[in-house]
Amino acid sequence: MQAVILAAGMGKRLKALTQNNTKCMIKVNGKTLIERTLEILDKKRLSRIVLVVGYEAQKLIDYCATLEIRTPIVYVENPVYDRTNNIYSLALAEEYLKAEDTLILESDLIFEEEIIDLLIRDPRETLALVDKFESWMDGTCMLLDEEDCICDFISGKHLKFSEKENYYKTVNIYKFSRHFSRTTYVPFLEAYKAAMGDNEYYESVIKLIAMLDTKEIRAKRLTGQTWYEIDDIQDLNIAESLFAESTEKKYDMIAKRYGGYWRYPKLKDYCYLVNPYYPPEKMIEEIRANAGTLLTGYPSGMKINSLLAGRMFGVEESHIVAGNGAAELIELLLRVLPGKVGYIRPTFEEYPNRLEEDRRVEMRVENDDFSYTEEDVMEYFGKHHADTIVLINPDNPSGNYIVRAGVEKLMGWCSDRGINLILDESFVDFAGGDEITDKESNAKPEDLTMISEKIFARYGKRIYIIKSISKSYGVPGARLGVLAGGDEETIRVIKEKLPIWNINSFGEFYMQIAEKYSKDYRTALKKLGAERERLSEELRRLPFLRVIPSRANYLMCEITNGYTGRELACRLLETDIFVKDLTPKIGNGRQYLRIAVRRREENEYLVCCLKKLFVTASEESC
Repeated sequence: MQAVILAAGMGKRLKALTQNNTKCMIKVNGKTLIERTLEILDKKRLSRIVLVVGYEAQKLIDYCATLEIRTPIVYVENPVYDRTNNIYSLALAEEYLKAEDTLILESDLIFEEEIIDLLIRDPRETLALVDKFESWMDGTCMLLDEEDCICDFISGKHLKFSEKENYYKTVNIYKFSRHFSRTTYVPFLEAYKAAMGDNEYYESVIKLIAMLDTKEIRAKRLTGQTWYEIDDIQDLNIAESLFAESTEKKYDMIAKRYGGYWRYPKLKDYCYLVNPYYPPEKMIEEIRANAGTLLTGYPSGMKINSLLAGRMFGVEESHIVAGNGAAELIELLLRVLPGKVGYIRPTFEEYPNRLEEDRRVEMRVENDDFSYTEEDVMEYFGKHHADTIVLINPDNPSGNYIVRAGVEKLMGWCSDRGINLILDESFVDFAGGDEITDKESNAKPEDLTMISEKIFARYGKRIYIIKSISKSYGVPGARLGVLAGGDEETIRVIKEKLPIWNINSFGEFYMQIAEKYSKDYRTALKKLGAERERLSEELRRLPFLRVIPSRANYLMCEITNGYTGRELACRLLETDIFVKDLTPKIGNGRQYLRIAVRRREENEYLVCCLKKLFVTASEESC
């Protein structure tokens, strides 16, 4: 068996990175694509590797000569690479195709070695490697039957995204038998090239053959193996995290992305804190049905979106402002309010990160559960002056919760002393649930929130309430948050500092239709509460975790033996689970993780993986 690598293209979309080098000379974590590919193929005892070169051909040839590759490399040059496409490049190697069984690869791929082993080991002679279609993929797709026969080829411009669940993406790695090349592929390639010209794709010939229903070529489906096609700078960035030299490096690179995890379709995100039971499918269908209009139309301005937010939470337009996520509003409010700001650590770092050092007044909670009451807050800030106090309720990351009566007591205390209170209730809707024994056990979201005209009237103009719609309503992609309070002047100033179109059309439409789905939302919150308690019990049974009580949609856990937080987070990432290592944030010498509550089947998978890791750690310590 031999391999043919197509490496004649210019890679224009990579711009400066391919200005003086061919595409396969791009480096991923310090190693070029062509070096990775040649090293993998060099282990497979191939008779030769045929490299079709074109753009910057001599540089590529000279570079390959510096690599310690034992397998003979034969070069075939495409001198008109800038006027032809890969059908012409492959045709230049057709005599080699007819001589032996062949692996055909494109040079802009990065892949794990097992992918090549799968093709070689498969007894079927002629195969096209495919993977389940994901949203990040571009190019030709296939429809397959149960016997892996190719029913149809679908070019990128003809993809119907409503049918994407049925699609398989070509990985652009193939195995051709010598017989198939001699009797079928090469003759068809020559005929197709003669009829259609040299600026075509070799996949078109495969499509033509597949449509003849000869069943000579079958699909080989991947089952979770990692690969990526690098066409632009973003692809390169993703590839560097997928193929990081260590799990620790991969964890750091993924964490620094702060989202966008649809580009990692196998990743199960237990780090970011969103409602897993909402929005309902009906709401998603409604948004999808209006996506074209929303995408191509301007959103309304600030006043209209304030009206929508006010309607959603039952307050006057002058008392509320919608933001591009809560983070936008946090930054602006802290900029507008003068003086020192008190906060309770451990905390959501967006607050202290937006403050100069001389404005920070930190209350640090150091008991085992990081728990505190309104009395603790009043006692501390009664002794340590702050012009504004931030209370996150439930708190992040601990999940500590102060009941409504306690929050109102703190509001009154602050109001009497002329202290501003910023109440961040991004997670307060999760605080109810059938498992809670106090009077708020079956409270509706509107009973838990402090966003109300009665509260504003009762406690004056020093109460500012921030709520992340993204988190509690499970729509982080819409980027929505609100700031509400009775201080009309401060709300007005913040509105003036925001762009008139700070909310996009999808966020506006979400607020417009939210009321229709209020019953679904309450149902989702009950499901979340029940699943949080079930997951808590499962995690408590693990002898190496101590679960800290939480009224939010996440659980903070102390690791009591076996792993550090970083080690456990990285080991979980090896099973495609992404959790938050809290150890650096807490900084008390003990080890912590934060685990978001997801749906039951996902949480069962998490617990199963944790059990396996604990057994492994026990064995390693013996």
